[in-house]
Amino acid sequence: MNIIVGSTNKAKLGAVREAVQSLGINAEITGSATESGVSAQPFGDEETREGARNRALAAVKDGEGDLGIGLEGGVKELDGRLFICNWGALALPDGTVYTAGGAQIPLPEEVAAPVRAGNELGPVMEDYSHQADVRQSGGAVGVFTAGTVSRADMFGHVVRLLVGQWRFAGGGGGPVASGPEHA
Repeated sequence: MNIIVGSTNKAKLGAVREAVQSLGINAEITGSATESGVSAQPFGDEETREGARNRALAAVKDGEGDLGIGLEGGVKELDGRLFICNWGALALPDGTVYTAGGAQIPLPEEVAAPVRAGNELGPVMEDYSHQADVRQSGGAVGVFTAGTVSRADMFGHVVRLLVGQWRFAGGGGGPVASGPEHA
């Protein structure tokens, strides 16, 4: 099986590799630089989910993949606080798409304020944490959980949710059910 991830981000590729391996799936996993079709800093669940969906569909269309996986991180307002949010999508060549969301934690106001002002979370986190390439490693979730949960852990959970839905619908040997979207 060939799985194409709609990104070349190390944390995202690592999350897919680890999740797929933990599920006993023998697959070649490659990254493809796809466009999300949404803002550089997605705001809200809808925009973040749309970015993941667009990446998954582009990955499966652009390559020779059996599955395309898109992962997108964003932020959302909830009760006056800014939270990180993350979404994933698994797309099949026929246009079938499965989506799932993951962990959400609040950002401290000193990080939230510049993001609300239009800055991307990644560079804000680099300034805040004095670390380079935060997006490629632990991410904001890694910083604000003291390394307990990394960005790859967070996205790995989403990938397991996606693969589970695909298997339940008959992919990978599971029972057949309804529920996926179609492009």
